[in-house]
Amino acid sequence: MSNPSDSWWRSAVIYQVYIRSFADGDGDGVGDIAGLRSRLRYLADLGVDAIWINPWYPSPLADGGYDVADYRDIHPVFGTLDEARRLITDAHGLGLRVILDIVPNHTSDQHVWFRQARDAGPGSPERERYVFRDGRGEDGALPPNDWHAAFGGPAWTRVADGQWYLHLFAPEQPDLNWDHPEVRAEFESVLRFWFDLGVDGFRIDVAHGMVKDPALPDLGLPEFRVLAGEDQKDHPHWDREDLHDIFRAWRAIADSYPDRRVFVAEAHVRPGRLADYLRPDELHTAFNFDFLRCPLEAAQMRKVIDRSITDLAAVGAPATWVLSNHDETRHVTRYGRSSTGVTAPLRGERRPTDLALGTRRARAAALLMLALPGGAYVYQGEELGLYEVEDLPEEVLQDPTWERSGHTVRGRDGCRVPLPWSGDTPPFGFGPPGSTPWLPQPADWKNCTAEANQADPGSMLWLYRTALRLRRTVPGLRTERLRWLDSPDGTLLFERGDGVLCAINLSGEPVPLPEACHLLLASGPLGSDGLLPVDTAVWLQRG
Repeated sequence: MSNPSDSWWRSAVIYQVYIRSFADGDGDGVGDIAGLRSRLRYLADLGVDAIWINPWYPSPLADGGYDVADYRDIHPVFGTLDEARRLITDAHGLGLRVILDIVPNHTSDQHVWFRQARDAGPGSPERERYVFRDGRGEDGALPPNDWHAAFGGPAWTRVADGQWYLHLFAPEQPDLNWDHPEVRAEFESVLRFWFDLGVDGFRIDVAHGMVKDPALPDLGLPEFRVLAGEDQKDHPHWDREDLHDIFRAWRAIADSYPDRRVFVAEAHVRPGRLADYLRPDELHTAFNFDFLRCPLEAAQMRKVIDRSITDLAAVGAPATWVLSNHDETRHVTRYGRSSTGVTAPLRGERRPTDLALGTRRARAAALLMLALPGGAYVYQGEELGLYEVEDLPEEVLQDPTWERSGHTVRGRDGCRVPLPWSGDTPPFGFGPPGSTPWLPQPADWKNCTAEANQADPGSMLWLYRTALRLRRTVPGLRTERLRWLDSPDGTLLFERGDGVLCAINLSGEPVPLPEACHLLLASGPLGSDGLLPVDTAVWLQRG
């Protein structure tokens, strides 16, 4: 293992593998376990500590695998359970830990439990595992309440016998009833199944949404504000207090293993609430969506960094940092715009993007992120400098948001396009020559392949590899300390342990570099004038 300590997760850099788009081992156009196994050495050489694999379970793939039909097996398009075992063994042999996604808020509508519930009828024990209710209005023709689904449309679908079932996401993703003891027991069993196979932890999808107010009261929110309601106190389906009993039980299971296992929460909650999920007897870490979505502006970034570290320190948990993931526009593209925060792409919308500027800023942001204390996440392809594919033909779009929004919101497919590994033409080594990836790759990605990056010492890949090596070997970057130093407006300057400094210039003009320091790493070229250029970051060592 890369770090034998039980606390390896406090500073781990975890590489997110969206398995459908990572590497295709059998030529069917879809990434799979065989492809991932063939690229494990690449990930070990990159210098990450663990891989997080998006859902690989049997699924109709109505939502990219987040509609799970069987939590104890592998989707045939990705491989077999035996291949999964071999992958875990191979990863451990290279010093890589393995984290899986678990999707506890909902199942697929093809899960055996839901098929039983649909067939059993109103009032049956099978329906008690989900959230079925009678409708309102004459003959129950109206949904039980006014809740909206995150992917658009109502959060309720009616079945043939007249009852309605709840789905906070797509109709193919019915919500489970977490007040039911069978549901809790089943997921505890699922955790043990994968832990016994050697999995090192789980990322918990929609960790903040599993428990609902049994009264199911109306929210009174318009459809387009369904996720904004996450900031509402005493929300009926986000961030309920009863969640914490579930996570305490899960933590006890993780701690029962000699090599303790870990949990990562995906929890969209109002400010100050995230720490409640990371108390010593609950989950270990959580995604930092505030950092991901923050505009690349010095004062706002510092505010988010300070709040993240301070809030979580109160419960002894480390902060984590992330720039992109499978749900958001890639940050090379975001940072190439006048507005660098996160917004959903609409149909026909092509916002002006300067990819050279976005790449320069992305390099600087990577050094900022990797210099911060705590853990970090690297979304597959960001180390290659990949940008968002915003011109995918409408006929290939698969994100349920596209259909549920009435073809107005394009969804997340643009950040999920299969990776380019080598060569000058698609499929760029993603699969065998002649294979067709499940989403088309841009021709310009020939300049972004891993092969092209490897041949260029000034590439994004070399920057990430060097930063990750220094993060492991420079003592000052292995501490959990951070001290802000005075710096000009529009810049950030902080010190880690043993005189290691990080500076980033997000202002409109060059600024003086700190004196009496030697350079460890720079995100871009530095002149001989002692100035830090705009949109550039450096790591320095005093003395």
